Amino acid sequence: TSSHIQTWSRKPDDPSVSARISSCLSDISVWMKKHHLQLNLGKSELLDIPAYPSINQNFTVQLSSLTLMPTKTARNLGVILDEGLTFTDHISATARSCRFILYNIKKIRPFLTKQATQILVQALVISKLDYCNSLLSGLPASSIKPLQMIQNAAACLVFNQPKTTHVTPLFISLHWLPVAARIKFKALMLTYKTLSGTAPSY
Repeated sequence: TSSHIQTWSRKPDDPSVSARISSCLSDISVWMKKHHLQLNLGKSELLDIPAYPSINQNFTVQLSSLTLMPTKTARNLGVILDEGLTFTDHISATARSCRFILYNIKKIRPFLTKQATQILVQALVISKLDYCNSLLSGLPASSIKPLQMIQNAAACLVFNQPKTTHVTPLFISLHWLPVAARIKFKALMLTYKTLSGTAPSY
């Protein structure tokens, strides 16, 4: 079995932060050993997200004989975070995964009905576009364009149309919002549920 433990600090430039994180990780390691578990230092990652990206803080954490150096990206619950919070790597990985799925569905498309294709596409592709998409709020259209291209290709595949087909009528028929609108809808829905008291307690 594996477990994922996260620690974070708002002020990594504070000299005492590195020592506190090291102490915290040591305590975690001791606790895990008492419960017959082991902290995998080789897979431990340190992501520094500075308030001002131009500043090089040289932030490191010492744990036993291992020095953790900041990485450019780190995966958190399936989302790839980068030091500038541009989500470029996450969007690229999502688009790449979706293209592979669409490619496989396309190979069996002649044997599928429109309804069956739509079910597959929505379950395997659209769900990936929607996963944690509220994190992409505020990104420019150029950043989310790869995801929009995936959705366009998905709609064309459902209707068995060429990729050059105008997709707006297809979206209307499928009751799909474009990617940018889906991001905004998710953020608004989470906000409404929080304000109305219908959101989960966590």
